[in-house]
Amino acid sequence: MELRSKRAYLPPDDDDGNRILVDRLWPRGLSKEKLGDVAWVRDVAPSDALRKWFGHDAAKWDGFRERYFAELDANPEGVAALRKQLLAKGRNTLLFGTREEAHNNAVALCEYLRAHRKR
Repeated sequence: MELRSKRAYLPPDDDDGNRILVDRLWPRGLSKEKLGDVAWVRDVAPSDALRKWFGHDAAKWDGFRERYFAELDANPEGVAALRKQLLAKGRNTLLFGTREEAHNNAVALCEYLRAHRKR
């Protein structure tokens, strides 16, 4: 299973494979038609409280990841739903809405899924 992350506002390409939006909120100003054929698994997104606390502040990245991973550990049903979507194709792209490409929930979620492959 190949995993990568990509900003939802970028156009789809053939290398994306299975596209899955993993944000709790739909990307602002982006229609479902423009986003194309995507699955939306919002149950694995960080809680509103965690998202607001983090605010995409790179200085809080380690703390965000630790807290987000704890939320994922406590949400086996949401992670299982995402894994079901990931099995649909070998190549998977997790989509996110923020402009911050290095410090966001999709990047952290890719890391979590790679570290927890056997679950």
